[in-house]
Amino acid sequence: MEIICKNCNKIFKGHYCNNCGQTAETHKINAHFLWHDIQHGLLHFDEGIPYSLKQLFTRPGHSIREFIEGKRVKHFKPLSLVAVLGALYGFLCHYYEINIFANSNDDGIDLSDYNEWMAAHFSWVTIATIPIYTIGTFIVFRKQGYNFFEFFVLNTFKASQRLFVQILTFPVLLYLSSKNHVEKFSTMTYIIGVILTFWTNIQFFNNMSKTKAFFF
Repeated sequence: MEIICKNCNKIFKGHYCNNCGQTAETHKINAHFLWHDIQHGLLHFDEGIPYSLKQLFTRPGHSIREFIEGKRVKHFKPLSLVAVLGALYGFLCHYYEINIFANSNDDGIDLSDYNEWMAAHFSWVTIATIPIYTIGTFIVFRKQGYNFFEFFVLNTFKASQRLFVQILTFPVLLYLSSKNHVEKFSTMTYIIGVILTFWTNIQFFNNMSKTKAFFF
């Protein structure tokens, strides 16, 4: 059955227009349409984010390698995932007035404004650190056949892992913050992050020995 595209007026067959990509079915705009648009279009929350997070904590290295090789339909975009998780974590820190750093350093300099800025820009700060991690990964694993940008994707998903751990363990941070022991939370999440990195590397570089992937 031939369909006239409502977007570009081209005639096509199937579920999508071959010219502009418009779907064949255009539903009436109502409350259900807007809710689905928020879920699927804005956050792709109905499958994208949960699917990506599940993969990152069940088979992280394998799923990231498959994403790089082209298996991407179900995944949420890696940079968007970091931005969403970073914004959520920053919001939690801001809302509960969590000081990511001590209120003052050893020289007595007030860091309250810096804490506020970090909470407001946490996702951007996280994204800005990814190229630094990527340079190290590229140097160490440059002979594994991946380019710099593919390693960037790898480290972007790793950043999402760490952020989600921080979000899940936020109640612990809230408790430790009330006891002025925020540094203990940082140590705990750092150790979890290192373990996740090793696990991800071992799966991602599956053509290397586990020992090499672990120690590199």
